[in-house]
Amino acid sequence: MVATERANRRVLLVANWDWVLYNFRLPLAAALRRAGYDVLLVCPQGRYGEEMRNSGFKVIDWPVARRSVNPVRELAAVVRLIGIYRSLRPAVVHHFTIKPNFYGSLAAWALPGCRCRVINTFSGLGFLFTQAVRARLASVIVLPLFRLVMRRGRHWSVFHTRSDLDRLVRLGLGSVERARLIPGSGVDIARFRPGPARTSHPPVAVTGARLLWDKGIGDFVEAARLLRREGVAAEFWIAGEADRGNPSCIPSEVLGRWQREGIVRLLGHQRMDEVLARADIAVLPSYHEGVPRFLLESAAAGLPLIATDIEGCRMLVCPGKNGMLVPPGCPEALAGALRILITDPDLRRTYGTASQELAERHSEERIIEQYLRLYQEVCPV
Repeated sequence: MVATERANRRVLLVANWDWVLYNFRLPLAAALRRAGYDVLLVCPQGRYGEEMRNSGFKVIDWPVARRSVNPVRELAAVVRLIGIYRSLRPAVVHHFTIKPNFYGSLAAWALPGCRCRVINTFSGLGFLFTQAVRARLASVIVLPLFRLVMRRGRHWSVFHTRSDLDRLVRLGLGSVERARLIPGSGVDIARFRPGPARTSHPPVAVTGARLLWDKGIGDFVEAARLLRREGVAAEFWIAGEADRGNPSCIPSEVLGRWQREGIVRLLGHQRMDEVLARADIAVLPSYHEGVPRFLLESAAAGLPLIATDIEGCRMLVCPGKNGMLVPPGCPEALAGALRILITDPDLRRTYGTASQELAERHSEERIIEQYLRLYQEVCPV
C-alpha cells in the first residue's frame, strides 16, 4: 500500500545533461518534494550527480548522448528510458530540452499500460529548429513522430516565450488547452545582489554563457576588438565553459587564439554571483534564447543589460530603462552600445537600479509557484 501511494506521487525530472537539472531545476525539485511528491532525477552520469545526491535526491542514470544522431545509439536511449519508466511507474514525467521532450514522450507512449502524465518544458527551441542542414534533415523524421505521440491526451507543454508556444502549437506539437507560459526558471534574488560600489577602473563588461557561436560569443570578442582599436578603456570577460556536446561549440584553437590576443579574459566555469559582483555591464549577444538566466542573474545583481533584440531578451531588457537591445550578429552595434555604457557611469547606475526592480518580478519563488499550480492540475497530491 505504501509503495502504491509513493508511486501515485512519484515525479521524474528528466534531462539529457546533469548540468540542466543541477543548475536550473534543483529548486523546483526541492519545492515539489516539500509539496509531498516523491522526486527522482533522471540524466546521464556527470560531474554534478554527486552534488544532486548530496541534496537528498536519487539520481537515475540515463545514458544518452546530447550530440549523437546515430540511430542505434538513439534507439538504445529510448529503450533505456522505457525501462526506467516501466520500473519506477511514475505519476508524472517532466522533461527538459528537446531531446528528452521527444524521447521521453515516445517512451511514455510506447510503454504498454503507462498512465503517467507527461510535462514537456521548452526552454528554447534549440538546434533542431535552426536552418542547419543536419537540423532540417533530423526534423523531417522527428516532427511527425512527435506529433503522433503528442496526440495522447495526457501531455502538457511549458514554454518560456509566447513565440515558441505559438510556433509549436502551430506545428502540432502541443495543444493550446494544455500549453502553459512560464517565463524561465527564475532567479534567486537572495543570492544575486548588487556588489559593493566599485571605484576601480576600467569598467568590466561580462558575458556569461556556454562557449557557443550561437550565444554570440564571437560577436562579443569582435566588439571588444573594435573598442580596443578605438582606445576605449574597459575589460571584457567571458564566463563559461566549452560545450562539446553542442554542434555550435567554439573550437579550442579559436579560444586559444583569443586568449593569446589578450582582448578578452576567458574565466571558465565560475560562480556567477561572484563574477557579477565585480562587473559593471552584463552582455548577452545570443541568437536565440528562452528567458536567459544570465540576464536574470545580472539584473538581480543590479547591472545594466545589453542583449540582442530577440524575444527572450526583450522580456528582460527595456531599452532606455534598464539597458539596450542590438541586432543579433552585429558586432558594430554591440560595440556602440558598450561604448555608451562604458563611458557613462551615471547611466550604468540608473539602468542597474531598474534592472534590480525587474528581477524581483522574476524571482525563483514566483516561477516555482506557477509550476506547483501546474502540478496540482496535472497530478494533485
